[in-house]
Amino acid sequence: MTARTTALAASLVLALAAGPLAAPAFAAPHPSGHSHTHTEVSPNADALRAAVAVVPNEYATSALVRVGGTDGTWRGSAGVRDLASGRPADPDALFRAGSVTKVVTAATVLRLAAEGDVDLDAPIQRYLPGVFTPAFDRPISVRQLLNHTSGIPAGSELGADFSELYAHRFDTLTPRQVVASAVAKGPEFGPGERQHYLNINYTVLGLLIEKVTGRSYAAEATRLVLRPAGMRHTYFPGTDPCVRGPHNRGYQAVERPDGTTELVDVTDWNQADRWAAGDMISTTADLERLITSLFRGRIVPQPQLEEMFTTPPGLPDATRSAGLEYKKVGNRIFWGKSGSRYGYSTLVGGARDLSVTLVTSITSTDAKSAEANPVLDGIAAAALS
Repeated sequence: MTARTTALAASLVLALAAGPLAAPAFAAPHPSGHSHTHTEVSPNADALRAAVAVVPNEYATSALVRVGGTDGTWRGSAGVRDLASGRPADPDALFRAGSVTKVVTAATVLRLAAEGDVDLDAPIQRYLPGVFTPAFDRPISVRQLLNHTSGIPAGSELGADFSELYAHRFDTLTPRQVVASAVAKGPEFGPGERQHYLNINYTVLGLLIEKVTGRSYAAEATRLVLRPAGMRHTYFPGTDPCVRGPHNRGYQAVERPDGTTELVDVTDWNQADRWAAGDMISTTADLERLITSLFRGRIVPQPQLEEMFTTPPGLPDATRSAGLEYKKVGNRIFWGKSGSRYGYSTLVGGARDLSVTLVTSITSTDAKSAEANPVLDGIAAAALS
């Protein structure tokens, strides 16, 4: 995991501290690649227009934004659908939502808990016999997986850097292989001792969902979360490397031997190893429906919903709950989730009272970098100021 893809709090701090954005040197945008605003009754409309007007630039080739809530709404898009044609970005495009998938996975587990199929205090070793080695002799509760305090270390990937991962982008690494590689390392720390955000926690939760229901993760997440939220365009691709439906192409900036930079198309990529931790493909409208439905209690009932707004006890620096993360912005708390896959960076969340919601997805040219992306941060600053 990288700092930017996993730390919503850090992103928002940078966003709200950022000054005006200047467009870095970049190929001149196609005339139709300017921002396209559909609705603007938000008091922050001017700031939002300015935040997306810099796209396309060296940090992003397109940007999609939806601001909602009782404070006002704003819809906008900017940039290009692909570099070859220079057509304007599709504001309704599908994109890889990355770790925003975890919001859906957490909600699925909490729905199963509400229905009596999962006990949040029960050890995962009881639900998944034979998966964990004797080294995991201390019980790891389902709740500790949800809030990243399990102590299970990260699993294997198909490479150590972009070039290796790109070479294997059409290969399949199964979730069970990922879990087996993590378990083989033994515990990183005792359950509940620290909070360490890792995909492995939600990969294991995907196995839990399948074990207790006897159905696939995708089928259960769709039944319990996507369908009730009205997320008609969201799906889980499995081993399919393509984005099915209209989408903006994603690119990764790669340095050539001569020191110049090229943008490599990374749109098509098998995300099977991300699975319940990060393979979801969605739209900004669907993710807005997810947040509003969740926060209104239409998907996860009380008291299970409180798990999404509760950080682990005894860890005062912990900012993550079940599927979400919080950050204080001005006088209110923003609960949300960031996510990225190569070519795509996404941020979704809002105030719990739904006075404001934000969904933004950009085709980031360095989505897995530990450095902040000025486009994503600028949009967050404009929306939440």
